[in-house]
Amino acid sequence: MKEQKEIISVLDELIETLRDGQQGFRQAAESVSDPKLKSLFRDYSDQRSRFVTALQTEARKFGEKEPDNDSSAAGALHRGWINLKAAVTGGDEDAILDECERAEDSAVEEFHKAAEDDLPPALQEVILRQYAEIKAAHDRIRDLRDAVKMS
Repeated sequence: MKEQKEIISVLDELIETLRDGQQGFRQAAESVSDPKLKSLFRDYSDQRSRFVTALQTEARKFGEKEPDNDSSAAGALHRGWINLKAAVTGGDEDAILDECERAEDSAVEEFHKAAEDDLPPALQEVILRQYAEIKAAHDRIRDLRDAVKMS
């Protein structure tokens, strides 16, 4: 099993990923005109906020006094959310969905890695639950994007 310091590092990375998603979805919600997409993106932003809170609680259990509270510019760039800015300025919902799906690819990858990590069972359970919901969000966005392209 990973040492406490390594566990905290995994949690901090996941928290950063979630923060980036939270901000990215909020930005997407503010940029689309379709009320259903607006609502969906807000819901996903709120979901990521709840996930952050849960992982911060877990990090505190492992001795982290100040679990990561911000997303990082480097992290956002790495996870693809920075590309959303260009799509947003054009207001193209297809492009926004495209960038959301691309950014979610990174979130799915991060959570997949953590889900396969050697972590304590209770923490593993939290991560697996969040991973399943993030994967479902990714797939829903991908399907919406594909539907828009078909119409």
